[in-house]
Amino acid sequence: MGRLVVALAICLCLSAASYGLNKQNRMEEKDTVVLLHTTEGNIKIKLYGNTPIHRDNFVTHVKDGVYDSVLFHRVINEFMIQAGDPSSKTAVSGTLLGASSAGEELTAEFVPEYFHKKGAIAAARASDAVNPEKKSSGSQFYIVTGKVYKANELVAMEKSMQNKQRQAVFGKLAEEHRTEILNLRRTRDTLGLQALQNELIEKTEQLLAGKLFHFSPKQKEIYVTIGGTPFLDGDYTVFGEVVEGMDVVDKIQQAATDRNDRPEKDIRILKAEIVE
Repeated sequence: MGRLVVALAICLCLSAASYGLNKQNRMEEKDTVVLLHTTEGNIKIKLYGNTPIHRDNFVTHVKDGVYDSVLFHRVINEFMIQAGDPSSKTAVSGTLLGASSAGEELTAEFVPEYFHKKGAIAAARASDAVNPEKKSSGSQFYIVTGKVYKANELVAMEKSMQNKQRQAVFGKLAEEHRTEILNLRRTRDTLGLQALQNELIEKTEQLLAGKLFHFSPKQKEIYVTIGGTPFLDGDYTVFGEVVEGMDVVDKIQQAATDRNDRPEKDIRILKAEIVE
């Protein structure tokens, strides 16, 4: 009987601990709502709890006033509007922006159900050439505007994105065999080069088996109705969405810009505040 009581007590303690852990996880996954007061009107955005690194980083910047007075320094109609460069707060007209950021780069958080639909919030980042891990900027973000696509356009885009995956893997494998390739070239061994190429192509397909990019049914439905920028999926972390004020976003994206896509008339986030 005594052993049974002890065992029951242990179970109860474990259950309580599990409940506490689950409760903590639920708190960590909670969405946060931020209101951006801009010179063109208010934009309310929701930051996803399932991308906690990006959510928490954004919230910290809001509390620290990082986004107060920054410009939408890059605006492209039917694509996106971008902000978060701290140097833009005091930048004079014509200054090239987009090179600075507040804080360290963030580890990418790719969540399958979050994609570049119209109104999505995503993190800007450096190019693959210097950032193969696709780490996000410490503070720069963009709001997707995009456009509506036809079904056949998505099919072609999907194939293009798959080919990009193949090229990336093949390129990495080729780099690993760099010395061998150089030797084969030096000796003009065309048969050897062809054999190695075939071997690397086969290995590329093996490594990508079951991993090639495909648009989900939901993505396809959204992109042919609401629109967005599907060609960015899987490359940039999506961590939120606009819940109110998409009309303001649309107004901003139509602003006249210079050759660097900076609005000719400054468009600014006056203040960012957490509301939920």
